[in-house]
Amino acid sequence: MTQYDLERSLGFLLNDVSRLMRQRFDERARRLGLTRAQWRVLGHLRRYEGISQSSLAEILEVENVTLGRHIDRLEDDGWVERRPDPADRRVWRLHLAEKSRPMIDRLNTLSTEVREFALTGLSKQDRDKLIDTLQSMKNNLFTMNDIAPDDGGQPAPSSSTNSKTRKQNVG
Repeated sequence: MTQYDLERSLGFLLNDVSRLMRQRFDERARRLGLTRAQWRVLGHLRRYEGISQSSLAEILEVENVTLGRHIDRLEDDGWVERRPDPADRRVWRLHLAEKSRPMIDRLNTLSTEVREFALTGLSKQDRDKLIDTLQSMKNNLFTMNDIAPDDGGQPAPSSSTNSKTRKQNVG
């Protein structure tokens, strides 16, 4: 039986790098009074301002109830606003409060600092290649469910993958 080298395992390495980047970011962001989960909500809300809570929950891959608790806290602290949807009185649209915009900029700067530290020693060419490689892997994995496993790589007749979500997450 072959010994599996976990130090060189792609899955373990991706997980470890991701975990360590999150930890280093959290250590620094905690000083600003927001959690990573709250920052993720604010960051996505900046990109999709006016989105419904259920659509944002789908993008963040969390339950609507879980996101609702985050939104409640963010709204109580004055970071976000819920506004009624003019076309559907059951739906609330999520918007950033004005005070959140400078905080998002600070958190983006923090994120950049952690990323730059993680990439210390890599040339611009190596960084670009790393990003290109990870994007290719991500795209491959998004389409994996669209290919039937035993038909020689032909598209599956009916895909369970939500192409709208895939396009939002790939970009």
